[in-house]
Amino acid sequence: MPPAPPRVQGQWALDQRAPLNAAEQVKQDDDGLNVRERIVTRYAREGFDSIDPQDLRQRFKWWGLYTQRAPGIDGGRTGSLSDAEIEDRYFMMRVRIPGGQLTAEQLRAVGDVATRYGRDVADVTDRQNIQYHWIRIEDVPAIWERLEAVGLSTTTTCGDAPRNILGCPVAGIDGAELFDPTPALRATDAFAAGNRAFTNLPRKWKSAISACSVHCTLHEINDISFVGVRGPGGVDGFDLWVGGGLSTNPMSAQRLGAFVEPERVPEVWAGVTGLFRDYGYRRLRARARIKFLLADWGPERFREVLEGEYLGGALPDGPAPPPPDGSPRDHVGVHAQRDGLVYVGAAPPAGRLTGTQLREVADLAEAFGSGRVRTTVEQKLVVLDVPPARVDGLVAELAARDLLVEPSVFRRGTIACTGIEFCKLAIVETKARARDLYGELERRMPAFDTPITINVNGCPNACARFQLADIGLKGSIVDGEEGFQVHLGGTLGAEVAFGRKLRGLKVTARELPDYVERLLRTYEGDRADDEPFATWVHRADEAQLAAGAAVRAGGAE
Repeated sequence: MPPAPPRVQGQWALDQRAPLNAAEQVKQDDDGLNVRERIVTRYAREGFDSIDPQDLRQRFKWWGLYTQRAPGIDGGRTGSLSDAEIEDRYFMMRVRIPGGQLTAEQLRAVGDVATRYGRDVADVTDRQNIQYHWIRIEDVPAIWERLEAVGLSTTTTCGDAPRNILGCPVAGIDGAELFDPTPALRATDAFAAGNRAFTNLPRKWKSAISACSVHCTLHEINDISFVGVRGPGGVDGFDLWVGGGLSTNPMSAQRLGAFVEPERVPEVWAGVTGLFRDYGYRRLRARARIKFLLADWGPERFREVLEGEYLGGALPDGPAPPPPDGSPRDHVGVHAQRDGLVYVGAAPPAGRLTGTQLREVADLAEAFGSGRVRTTVEQKLVVLDVPPARVDGLVAELAARDLLVEPSVFRRGTIACTGIEFCKLAIVETKARARDLYGELERRMPAFDTPITINVNGCPNACARFQLADIGLKGSIVDGEEGFQVHLGGTLGAEVAFGRKLRGLKVTARELPDYVERLLRTYEGDRADDEPFATWVHRADEAQLAAGAAVRAGGAE
């Protein structure tokens, strides 16, 4: 028998453009950016009930809008309800903040919007966005007007399009930085945001551009990353990485071995993004990320197609980036700038803030520094350009607003996704659980000072990167109540290791503080001198890692 023909994957460059699923049909019917006009001229005037369902649940994402979860729906019902059954009449909304860079004026506007339109709630996400909740469709045009007046937008902060571009929050001022990548980042974002050549991609598209010495933008897990290196002849530039991503099939990005000069970053970004648009898989949404294409092709073929079809010539070979210097990747604390000033990084409680706090931070940034503020991928805030003599005053003012510059290792290392409070996909509460957990650990283990990361995720989709934490917690229903499947020992750096998952190791939310305390005390008693937690995890036996927790055979996720 002749071999079966290869299965059509919906690759535009090979299979034509016939939509193979409902999401592809919606995108082909109308560009997501076009929904803005309908929001302004119709939906905001006529109200929630006037919104076309395809706009509501698909195209709104291109302007940073998701319907949020209706109150009172427990996590055990998450996968069994339709969008219409689980959604509220309010929205989550994200603000695009390239490189996490904000002026005091911009931060004040962001805070104003949260207070006036979002019940004073504002989350720092792990993509350097600010995310609102409780947004009414009637208020969206006014929110856009307020944000755009200060140079901000919500353009493609969701949807199958280029998301917010990550950058080091202390780019241009950190003395350990190889060089300042800010011009390349700004040029790329100006080219990418709202560019209709890239608003119908197979899936979401996550980018990072950085020359940070601690690799704070996590280039290992982005779709595309430009990582600062000293190239041939000592020229500053970037090493190109492609194909990272987490969710239910975590994969590390791969080096293409190509050196990119700073002025070519927008062009090369467009080439890789265009290749994904044309060759990315579209038949199955679960396989529509670039990581699957790269895994099938390999970096050599990917680079060959990129150079031959999209760049019109070969890129020079280049070196791998230096390994991270071992410092935490969050920029929390007081650190010297290259100009004699300092920057001050503070930890909010699991990324949750208020609009009032944001406005007050804007005021503090002007009073104690130059007015420049940054968000980080670890859900933190950084105030730049502070004279050393004024640091103590700023630290005290931030602490008075529950923004800690010298937090415990537990608070500093904890991040959390949105969770069941607002997210339609979540199974468990996250923000409150995270705060309760680190607060309880602070009380029980006040002398514990080894850096530890605890990532609390409401579902398997890994918005809070549970596979990369020392202690990664993936939301699950355990014995009929909220709980977590435990992943241990995730790390980034020279060798990416996704967290170790022990079969059946799940804990209820009630049991969580007891389990984590026992686990950390087991680590303290068994570790070698200065042995990091993740290193210990990968040599410990399962009984040690279970730390007395009940091993469960089942439990819905």
